[in-house]
Amino acid sequence: MIPFSPPHIDQKIIDEVIDTLKSGWITTGPKTKLFEKKLTALNGNKSTICLNSATAGLELVLRWFGVKEGDEVILPAYTYSATANVVIHCGAKPVFVDINQKDFNISVACIKKVITSKTKVIIPVDIGGFPCDYNEIKDLIINSETKKLFTPSNENQKKLGRILILSDAAHSLGATYFKNNTGTLADITVFSFHAVKNLTTAEGGAIAFNLQPPFDNNELYDFFNLFSLHGQNKDALAKTLKGKWKYDIEIAGYKANMTDIAASIGLVEIERYKKDILVKRKHIFETYLKIFSEYSWAELPIGISNEKTSSYHLFMLRIKDINETQRDKIIQNISEQNVAVNVHFVPIPLFSFYKNMGYNINDFPISYDNFSREISLPFFYNLTDEQIEIVTKSVINTVRNTL
Repeated sequence: MIPFSPPHIDQKIIDEVIDTLKSGWITTGPKTKLFEKKLTALNGNKSTICLNSATAGLELVLRWFGVKEGDEVILPAYTYSATANVVIHCGAKPVFVDINQKDFNISVACIKKVITSKTKVIIPVDIGGFPCDYNEIKDLIINSETKKLFTPSNENQKKLGRILILSDAAHSLGATYFKNNTGTLADITVFSFHAVKNLTTAEGGAIAFNLQPPFDNNELYDFFNLFSLHGQNKDALAKTLKGKWKYDIEIAGYKANMTDIAASIGLVEIERYKKDILVKRKHIFETYLKIFSEYSWAELPIGISNEKTSSYHLFMLRIKDINETQRDKIIQNISEQNVAVNVHFVPIPLFSFYKNMGYNINDFPISYDNFSREISLPFFYNLTDEQIEIVTKSVINTVRNTL
């Protein structure tokens, strides 16, 4: 069986986790703080806080920005449910828009059509690790007509004076846009370190702050430390200092902190991320590209363009001139050959919860078309060239017998 995306756990990671377990410090502590600093150095943004998930990061940012009932948040219909669910949690309305045909990312032209005086945030999603069109999104929101529509309702919104760009970069750690790293492309960026991500901490995420003055990104880091730990003004590490046990609860915060056990995995991964992990993933991506480029029925994902470089998180193959039923049959047949494949993603308006709210997939034709023809192929660090050959032969033969 060739799995879809098992985590890369080697002896270095095992040793680092054991070191953490033996240290007596397993919750948020010195390794989490070191991991935050290394993430900031990797990405080049202003400051970074680590959390227990990217989902928590998205929701905490929305709540900090004051997103509430009556507000609207624009996001692509083509994304994982977490991107939309956090908007619902805040009581706001998700405003879905369609995507680009070629790269799965949010369409700027579609964003422009739905901005209203209720719009508070836009959440671009870097699907598969390929960055969105951030310059075009920025140009849109700083346009004088768009800024006139913006109606701030709290101090943070007044300070920004426009729609917030909150990047869902769950897939795109290490990607670049005009040679700038993910983490510096939006006002605030959220990463995921879930088990299947390029860099994993088993579960985990991070918020990368990159706001311009008058915001102080170090002050934001301090606030989100409070916000993600019940509003407690000292974490467990700070309370270990002699005589420093006393703390205060300054706000009614949430519980979303990362543990040192998780951070210890991340510390090993980040040291080899650019020189090893990304290099290996690029090789796998390009090998798939080379093989499938010979077939006219294969619509290939984009890994690099004049201005963008992917993090090569997924290989999202589309098959031309098929429908959803045929795609599902192809997946079934490939699976029966002991090759695990997947689909990224089911568009949000297809889910029962969102259909019951009145969203209709017919309003997002490109999202549905891409979904109906998409198959994500096995993609993980230890995937060998021999395994890639087995995967590609399985897909090619199955498609040939289907079309």
